[in-house]
Amino acid sequence: MLIEFSVSNYRSFREKQTLSMVATPRLSKKRNVFKPFVDGEKLPNLLKVAAIYGPNASGKSSLIQALGVVTELLSITPTADNKGLPVKAFRFDPELADLPSNFEYNFIKNGLRYQFVLGVTEKRIVEERLTSYPKGKESLLYSRELTSKGERYIFGEGLEGGKEVHEAWRRLTSPKTLFIAQSVANSSEELRQLREPFEWFKTTLWSIEQDSMLRWSTASIRILKKVPRFTEHLEQFLRDVDIPVSNIEFEDSVAETALMKASEALSAENVFGGDQNDKTTLTHTTLLGSAEFDFSEESGGTKNLIGFWLPWITMNFRSDSEGGILAVDELDSSLHPEIVADLIEKHLDREIDSQLIFTTHDTHLMNAKVLRRDQFWITERDENGATKLFSIHDFEGREGEDVEKRYFEGRYRGLPLIRRK
Repeated sequence: MLIEFSVSNYRSFREKQTLSMVATPRLSKKRNVFKPFVDGEKLPNLLKVAAIYGPNASGKSSLIQALGVVTELLSITPTADNKGLPVKAFRFDPELADLPSNFEYNFIKNGLRYQFVLGVTEKRIVEERLTSYPKGKESLLYSRELTSKGERYIFGEGLEGGKEVHEAWRRLTSPKTLFIAQSVANSSEELRQLREPFEWFKTTLWSIEQDSMLRWSTASIRILKKVPRFTEHLEQFLRDVDIPVSNIEFEDSVAETALMKASEALSAENVFGGDQNDKTTLTHTTLLGSAEFDFSEESGGTKNLIGFWLPWITMNFRSDSEGGILAVDELDSSLHPEIVADLIEKHLDREIDSQLIFTTHDTHLMNAKVLRRDQFWITERDENGATKLFSIHDFEGREGEDVEKRYFEGRYRGLPLIRRK
């Protein structure tokens, strides 16, 4: 589970901005929160949903991209070329141009709280630090920092493996790769200290950018070809949002495997790929009869829903006790507001402790009384072009107020400044 995430000097983010999933006490709608289990610690409730609003180019998409930076770094195969790492410094301040983009994740995995800190430029990893908190006590697992004398590593006294293994991991880690990735790739299954947080990034945190949704729909089809009996699940998912798909057929089918094992193994590099020209036919049924449509003929909204389905089931149908974290840019793209509201209702009603973070322009949600005040977040640009991120709950107000009306009145800021002649 995600507790909070911070980012600075990345794309439109200049100074440190923090998205917190910690629930404000004494607000109603108890189904919107869950109590995290952490061994030896009593933490506040966490939110199941965060909805992020703001004008175009205010930083909403950059926040979703920032959340996925570590996952993207883990999927990169080291090469000898000079391809830059997937970060961009804040461009309006020349003093920040050569400084690292900074990311901080505070999260829970299997009852243990972690903090992962990363500093990275396009050329290399500058800082990497992982800390765990067994029974609330801070315990450094490792740190890596670029100094004027080169890279400096510190390994925690309790880190598994021993000095020789730690040194081998260090030697295998290139300037452009994460130490946590190399250590896990070159250790046995019995060494779990670094594997647990590694798997949190690899298979629990999903960040979906808007322009990747077609790739996700291709990935959904690819998974269903491997697990054909779950095609019925997608068909029902579409029918539940009033898309009359009665059957989905593929040109070829591969032998069935267990979906739970498949979903737990999903990651950026193995979920995409395959032949995007594979023929997929969807049968739509109405009172007049049935008709077959090629996937290419489907609407943008249907394609987006097919793409959204895969991370949706991965987040909500894991076999372990913890759900996933799904961050989606423009969840409402090509979708009717009632469909978006229904997806959020379904998410809130699930007993699994999963989290949905999304950007949207759909203010219908503000008026639907589905979310709490602390679940609405705003991005806006300051006079320097830098993104500011804040919660509606930071402003004075009462529970049950007309959030949508107050938003359009400018009470929470975050509205575009439109110049009219």
